[in-house]
Amino acid sequence: MTQVHDPKRNLTSSPRSTGKPSSSNTAGPSSSAKSPVTSAAPPSEPAVAPVLEEPVEQGYWPVLRNQNFMLMWLGQVFSQMADKVYLVLIIALITSQFKAPDQSVSVWVSSIMIAFTIPAVLFGSIAGVYVDRWSKKWVLVLTNGLRGALVLSLPPLLWLCGQQPGWFQIPLGFWVLLGVTFLVSTLTQFFAPAEQSTIPLIVEKPHLLSANSLYTLTMLLALIGGFAAGEPLLEIVGGYFSQLGWDAGRELVVGGSYAIAGLLLLFLRTGETAANRSTGDSHVWADIKEGLQYLNEHRRVRTALIQLVILFSVFAALAVLVVRLAEVLPGIKTSQFGFLLATGGIGMAISATILGSIGQNLPRHRLSFYGSMGMAVMLGGLAFSTQSLWISLGLMVGLGAAAALIGVPMQTTIQEKTPEEMRGKVFGLQNNASNIALSLPLALAGLAETFFGLQTVLLGLAGIVVIGGLLSWYIADTSSSVSDDANPSRLSSP
Repeated sequence: MTQVHDPKRNLTSSPRSTGKPSSSNTAGPSSSAKSPVTSAAPPSEPAVAPVLEEPVEQGYWPVLRNQNFMLMWLGQVFSQMADKVYLVLIIALITSQFKAPDQSVSVWVSSIMIAFTIPAVLFGSIAGVYVDRWSKKWVLVLTNGLRGALVLSLPPLLWLCGQQPGWFQIPLGFWVLLGVTFLVSTLTQFFAPAEQSTIPLIVEKPHLLSANSLYTLTMLLALIGGFAAGEPLLEIVGGYFSQLGWDAGRELVVGGSYAIAGLLLLFLRTGETAANRSTGDSHVWADIKEGLQYLNEHRRVRTALIQLVILFSVFAALAVLVVRLAEVLPGIKTSQFGFLLATGGIGMAISATILGSIGQNLPRHRLSFYGSMGMAVMLGGLAFSTQSLWISLGLMVGLGAAAALIGVPMQTTIQEKTPEEMRGKVFGLQNNASNIALSLPLALAGLAETFFGLQTVLLGLAGIVVIGGLLSWYIADTSSSVSDDANPSRLSSP
């Protein structure tokens, strides 16, 4: 008997019953003697019209009307802004309280950046393991609340410590800044995989690409807006509270943003139950090993993670190389290298917006391949256009646009194809690998440019991106789940 599966109702339909025995029950020697013809061929079954799937609704609207996603997105806005303005706050505190007038701020800031980076390298994978064991909602709430409390503790701590001498003749107050920064960064390592693991819990799979596009767009806008508007915002609020006789206005902006994010996420409903979490019986390192084994056995997820690591590495290297690019380009000062990075961010924002509107049913691996080829072309163009500012700016916009075609689909692929109980481990490993990928190029790109030249290094980055794109295409074409990738709305549970 023909059966048709209706994915909407998750029911198995059959020919409508007429109250009479079916042909399979009337044919054969066991038929009733009253039947005049028992040997005749059974009547053909009525044709059943195929059940057609409704088209997946495109664009951002299905995501924006999702109340839980909106709560999480608003929490992300406040949390991301706080992350970026936090660094601006720390630099302002260093400048006003610790740096001598004739002293460079670079040494102080470098120490802060090291304190911010070490937890990412040390705890990224471990944090992901515990995210799988704990309630993701409460990880999101508590990490924001604790980060807010740490920032708000800075004024009394600095007042108590002041310029008292500490270890290695460094003021004790600066050690307080390093310690608070280390703790804030450590909490961020738990927040990041919990946030990525929660998105698939509250967003249906056909709309994951739109959700990740909005997530990426918000992150970019927070990056640009936080660094651009952070200093004037802190000055305005700090000046206002100073007139009221309170000098903690700047800390209130950052700590309050974290606290608002935590309060918003308190109302989040993820639908997560204890059955969805890892049991926690095994050792932490065993769970990390399990995550690595999962990546080893699932090529699509592993390839998506490799693509993201390559993407982060290239942009970390570019953050160093654009300084040299600004130095050799006519019509721009070396100190204005930020304009080059900003144009890349504009390209990513435009591409992510378009991708979230029309890209739900486009094959993930093809988007990544086209993005890789686009990045390679733009990097190659930059290598040969160091005499034209406007061409370089256009190429940076194209570079950012192509990068979004890699970042958004690959992040969505990891979310779609990773089981719920494994997401924390996988995203923890991704967070760990991404931070290493961000750190190494920062140290090596300048050295490579010194020895080989800007043009050679840019062409080398283009070659690396091409290899990543070809790898993604090959893995997708040889994977048995390529049909799922081509139509993500048909995906079953990961």
